[in-house]
Amino acid sequence: MSNSSSISHFLLLALAGTRQLQLLHFCLFLGISLAALLANGLIISAVACGHHLHTPMFFFLLNLALTDLGSICTTVPKAMHNSLWDTTNISYAGCAAQLFFLLVFISAEYYVLTIMCYDRYVSICKPLHYGTLLGSRACAHMAAAAWASGFLNALLHTANTFSLPLCHGNVLDQFFCEIPHILKLSCSDTYLRGLGFIAFSAFPFFGCFVFIVFSYVQIFRAVLRIPSEQGRHKAFSTCLPHLAVVSLFVSTATFTYLKPPSITSPTLDLSLSVLYLVVPPALNPFIYSLRNQELKDGLWKLMILSFQKK
Repeated sequence: MSNSSSISHFLLLALAGTRQLQLLHFCLFLGISLAALLANGLIISAVACGHHLHTPMFFFLLNLALTDLGSICTTVPKAMHNSLWDTTNISYAGCAAQLFFLLVFISAEYYVLTIMCYDRYVSICKPLHYGTLLGSRACAHMAAAAWASGFLNALLHTANTFSLPLCHGNVLDQFFCEIPHILKLSCSDTYLRGLGFIAFSAFPFFGCFVFIVFSYVQIFRAVLRIPSEQGRHKAFSTCLPHLAVVSLFVSTATFTYLKPPSITSPTLDLSLSVLYLVVPPALNPFIYSLRNQELKDGLWKLMILSFQKK
């Protein structure tokens, strides 16, 4: 294949080498996907239908659930289809679309997590200004900015990646379309491109990370000054789920893209990708609902309401 114009499809990495293991991976991905769809769908429904959950914290949680649904629906169905039908094909246009939407949802998720950190910071450190700083219009603007930034980031990276001529075959060592693996197929020297991708992605990523760390330092300082143990416990209970979700997202994504080349292998890349793309969308709703009584009550009311209608 001389260039990208002659490539009609890519070959993705098979999840397993034997038919039995492929079917096992299909069942595993199906179970995780259904759990993610059900859990995130319940959160979206509970927040949308429960008037007592119409607060900034739950509004941003609704946006987080949407990004989780989007990211898992972008990559997992194709991997399941390939495992079930014992194929590895994905069309050129399908690969570009998958990469674009994945970047939209992953970028938006990180920005939403940053905004949620700001929500917790204002709630604990500046409670008297909460209504002013996080009014309905301000929340809508911040959510729109997160989605717009994710869209712009995805558009730039996708256009940059697929503008490259590809002449090193069409085999991607990953079960979905990912920029580093597409760059390996380029005819030109991809070092500068790869460096540019990391630098362009790292700047907003690092800025958000610094903001999250700074905010939590202020939050913990404020919480430790609360005189009552009950007050401290309540404050921590609203922060720990968010901190757990951010830690899982940042640690797995950072190690995936910044790990030393000496320890890179298809099996390791696949395992890490599952950890930061497939597992978090299913885990995040449980992490948030376990320690949030308001959300539990909202979900319980939603289920009672649905049974009554039946």
